[in-house]
Amino acid sequence: MSTTKDIAAKPVGELAIQTLAMPRDTNANGDIFGGWLVSQMDLAAGILTKKVAKGRSATVAIKNVNFLQPVSVGSTVSCYAQITHRGRSSLHIAVEVWISNLSTDNTIKKVADGLFVFVAIGDDGNPRPLPD
Repeated sequence: MSTTKDIAAKPVGELAIQTLAMPRDTNANGDIFGGWLVSQMDLAAGILTKKVAKGRSATVAIKNVNFLQPVSVGSTVSCYAQITHRGRSSLHIAVEVWISNLSTDNTIKKVADGLFVFVAIGDDGNPRPLPD
């Protein structure tokens, strides 16, 4: 994860979720709410975790989220996720958010990143080991 803007940078990880920033998700300034962006990041991390955990899991921590630039209505929001640490029952997932605007020049830029921690959960609601 990087908190500095690098024009030549490319997304790291696999594309986990892609959506469109809509007017209903804006704040009073017309920018997309940070909370909405965090929820998309959590969903992206959860999708990758589900593939690895092969079952139920839960977000247990958000280590950090860095908002680098505002997101405008109409932007295509793409969340890329990558496992950075695998424990016995936990996964640390780095998520990067990149945006593009298909109606303009379609260049992409990184607008946020963060680290999410998930734990695999068994039927009894307790942590369980991750499958091999």
